[in-house]
Amino acid sequence: MTVGCPLDCEYLREARRHEKSAPVDPKQIPNLDIRFSEEFLGEHEALVATLAGAVASAAFGAPGAVDTDAREALQALIKTYRTLEAGIYYESRPENRLAAAIFEAARDGVNKFRSEEREDGGMARTRDSDVLKTLVFLERIELDRNNGRPRGRAFLDSLRYLYSGGDGPEPAASGSLILP
Repeated sequence: MTVGCPLDCEYLREARRHEKSAPVDPKQIPNLDIRFSEEFLGEHEALVATLAGAVASAAFGAPGAVDTDAREALQALIKTYRTLEAGIYYESRPENRLAAAIFEAARDGVNKFRSEEREDGGMARTRDSDVLKTLVFLERIELDRNNGRPRGRAFLDSLRYLYSGGDGPEPAASGSLILP
C-alpha cells in the first residue's frame, strides 16, 4: 500500500533529511555538452527562479504529479530548445498529461519572463541558449535530488523550498551533480 503524504507532512520532512539520492553514473548524466558556471547562474538568477517556480507551481497544481513527470517535462523542453538553437522551431511536447502541463507552464513562464524584460528595457535580453542552460541546470538538480522511487517528490519539494517560498527545513542533497 502506498500513502501519498502531503509535502508539509512532518514525518516526510524528517525522512527527507536522512534520505540518500539514487547513485548516478557520471557517464549517464544527460546533456554534458551544455556547460554553465556559477557566474552564469548568478547572472540569470531571475530566469532560474522563474523556471523553477513555474515547474513547481504546475506540478503542485496537477494532482499526482511526481519527480518523473517534472523530469519528462524538462527533457522535452531541453529537446525543444536544442532544436531552436539549430534554427528549427519544433516543440517536443510530452505525451504524459502531467508532464505536458509542467512543460506548458515552464514555456509560458519563459514567455512571460521575456515579455517583462521587453517592458522593462525595450527588448528581451534572454537568449534561447540561456534558457537551455537553465533547463539543464534544473535537470541536474532533479538528478541530484532523485531518490529512485517511482512516486518520489524530493525534487519538487526542493523547488518548492528554494523557489516558491516554501518553509521548513531545506531538503537534503546527495552531492554535486550541478557542475560536473
